Amino acid sequence: MAHHKLQLPKKNCAHCGLAFVWRKKWRKDWEQVKYCSERCRRSKMKPAKTGSPFG
Repeated sequence: MAHHKLQLPKKNCAHCGLAFVWRKKWRKDWEQVKYCSERCRRSKMKPAKTGSPFG
């Protein structure tokens, strides 16, 4: 049986906005996952950088 990644649930990172998909390590707490990576989770208090000199 082939594994189809297109059927996995997706979310957007609360910090950077990157779309990311479900991973097996998140199977128990997928509802609580907010960030795409450890780096974004650690940077959650800092706003994501934009190309604007004001932000």
